[in-house]
Amino acid sequence: MSDLANIEQLFKSYYKKLCHFAWQLLDNKTLVEDIVQDAFMSYWNDKQLLVESEVAIKNYLYSTVRHACYNLARHEKVVAKYWQYQNFEEWEEEKILACLLRAEVFAEIQKAIETLPDGCQQVFKLGYMEGLSNLKIAGLLGISINTVKTQKQRGLKMLKSKLKPELLSFIIPCFFDF
Repeated sequence: MSDLANIEQLFKSYYKKLCHFAWQLLDNKTLVEDIVQDAFMSYWNDKQLLVESEVAIKNYLYSTVRHACYNLARHEKVVAKYWQYQNFEEWEEEKILACLLRAEVFAEIQKAIETLPDGCQQVFKLGYMEGLSNLKIAGLLGISINTVKTQKQRGLKMLKSKLKPELLSFIIPCFFDF
């Protein structure tokens, strides 16, 4: 029997069995078929090194398929861990950038607040930075509630004129309840 007829006979005898064997290990039809075909190619390339017995050829084919499946599964685990790490790293980087941006915006706001007149600055800090109610601020400073409201509005207007427009989108949600 010629080499080509021999490999054809082996292919017909073992292809489906090897595919079923590999399918149990990988559960991916396309990969299974590729692995089994690669096993036959490997046999074809190494056949001069192998003993010409059906048992040796069968063992070679099954071992080649098994090792290829294990190597592929191991590789897929490494790839999955890599992507998991990448996603974590990207998330961490986004989180760090967001914190950095918030810190810079807060520093700009603090700098702008420091330029407010003393009374306005005091009311603004108590109301917006410490979260005190208008009533508590009025009682603490000995001023009327209307004065507190006026000072807060004046402070917001002054900040709005002093801060860059791109910072306002960060500030508005901080100072107003929707």
